[in-house]
Amino acid sequence: MREKTILLVEDNPDDVTLTIRALKKNHLLNDVVVARDGAEALDLLFGKGETPPMVLPELILLDINLPKINGLEVLEKIRGNERTSLLPVVVLTTSDEDRDRMESYRLGANSYISKPVEFEEFSRAVKQLGIYWLAINIGPHGA
Repeated sequence: MREKTILLVEDNPDDVTLTIRALKKNHLLNDVVVARDGAEALDLLFGKGETPPMVLPELILLDINLPKINGLEVLEKIRGNERTSLLPVVVLTTSDEDRDRMESYRLGANSYISKPVEFEEFSRAVKQLGIYWLAINIGPHGA
């Protein structure tokens, strides 16, 4: 059985730490690959120069407000590429703007979650999304 890797696309080091901590706290011990900006996420997914692309993740947790290339552009490129078009993408962001939510869904996000401020609430949200996307859902790779 293939290891279910998570690609976490997040520029805020505190949010990276909190997300990984919440996953571990909830016994979701999947490998987590972190991309700190949109360009790095695309390089990981599609390769860069001589560097081949990563093995496709089971789940992408994508922030919207990213440096270099924003999350909505990353999502658009993911959906526009045959290799990555079916990957589950959960937008996990501090934005609660209707336009961000609507644009995320228009571009093909599978889910949109506004990050709770309190760690315990955030931890519960991560647990629920982790259980669904990594344990219950049968992804496009059939793992």
